[in-house]
Amino acid sequence: MRQARRRGGAAGRTLLTAVAAVALLAATATGCTGGLLGDDPAPPVTGSVTFWDTSNETEAPFFNQLVAAFEKQYPEIDVTYVNVPFFEAQQRYLDAAAGGEAPDVLRADVGWTAGFVADGLLADLTGTVAEPDPQEFLDNTVAGLRLDGGVYGVPQVTDTLALLYNKALFEAAGLTRPPRDWDELRAWALTIKEETGADGIVLNTDAYYALPFLYGEDTDLVDPEKRTITVSGGPAVRGIIAAAGLVSSGAAPVPPAEDAYSAMQGAFKKGEAAMMINGPWSVADAQDGSAFRGADNLGIAPVPAGSTGTAGSPTGGHSLVVSADSRDRAAAELFTAYMTAAAQQEKAALALDLLPARKAAYTEDVLADPVRNAFYFAHTKSVARPPLAETAEMFGIFQEHYTAVLRGETTPEAGLDATARAWRDELLTGWIIPTTG
Repeated sequence: MRQARRRGGAAGRTLLTAVAAVALLAATATGCTGGLLGDDPAPPVTGSVTFWDTSNETEAPFFNQLVAAFEKQYPEIDVTYVNVPFFEAQQRYLDAAAGGEAPDVLRADVGWTAGFVADGLLADLTGTVAEPDPQEFLDNTVAGLRLDGGVYGVPQVTDTLALLYNKALFEAAGLTRPPRDWDELRAWALTIKEETGADGIVLNTDAYYALPFLYGEDTDLVDPEKRTITVSGGPAVRGIIAAAGLVSSGAAPVPPAEDAYSAMQGAFKKGEAAMMINGPWSVADAQDGSAFRGADNLGIAPVPAGSTGTAGSPTGGHSLVVSADSRDRAAAELFTAYMTAAAQQEKAALALDLLPARKAAYTEDVLADPVRNAFYFAHTKSVARPPLAETAEMFGIFQEHYTAVLRGETTPEAGLDATARAWRDELLTGWIIPTTG
């Protein structure tokens, strides 16, 4: 294996040390990997693969060792492993592709796929050894990869948002269970503040974190089939009114204009706030905080429901995608199939506390961990996001206005209307914004 460089990757999912991860891989690296894909190809696949891994500095050694195990099983394929910081990876991939130097395989955020496909940068995996069977994966994990009649990636890990809460603060406030809907959450939060002095809940201004409030009203950002922008419709307004009401009622503090995520995470881990909406990547850091260290004090539940009685949370995660310009396509496809196989996803879950995308990876050992078990249940409420090439830009515009709404600088109606108009004028030309009465 040729290792080009190793750097730190995305912030977030860091539950075990790199040493523990590599130790778990020892059995794999010494030859216990046969049979993951059935019979080996005949004749043997040969070639070279450049793999850009966007995992963070704790996870990277595990995946690097997994690459070594692949090369041991398939000695005719040489893999160059490159660890690329997550927040740089999307633009670096676009730049590399423009210069004809895209990696053969990329670990991509699920939100990048539609844009890459629109630019003609990804290989269609239909009919290949890597093609994912949707029935073998958790609901919604494959949906965003099936575009224009093809399939453009294989889910490696998934995630979703859930309600994280401080059991001790709940008990001190006389609360025996997590809230079931946003009205209960507001009431619970105000009770906690009155009884304990801690904030009831802290909010993130990132637009991704607004989605549970929309899903709770049975609506979404857009309706792609009708080419309609729904973010400013009545149901979406009701959802964002519920979010803004948490701040205006005093149930949540006014979030900062910048870096609200760090403020939210910091307050929760110190016990200064009883609840937050966050994903599995936040758990390790929370458990390092004074409120959760050394005690079973962390509660995890699905996000609360909206006024419709529906609860929903966005489907996130990472997939392996193959470059349309890969010179050794068969080798890249075989590598992708190996790295996303159920056995590998199970090992990653046990080593790193990642949430597998394949159903078969949810073994007894994987589900024995209460955090993975809780997020596995939370994932049953997940909602697939519309696969649009403009998603990143859309979220950037939405975040600006959602931040202003939560900070009380504009109303939900005005903020969502401005979001919808900006999308139509700048990104979704010709789409309809329905009138509301």
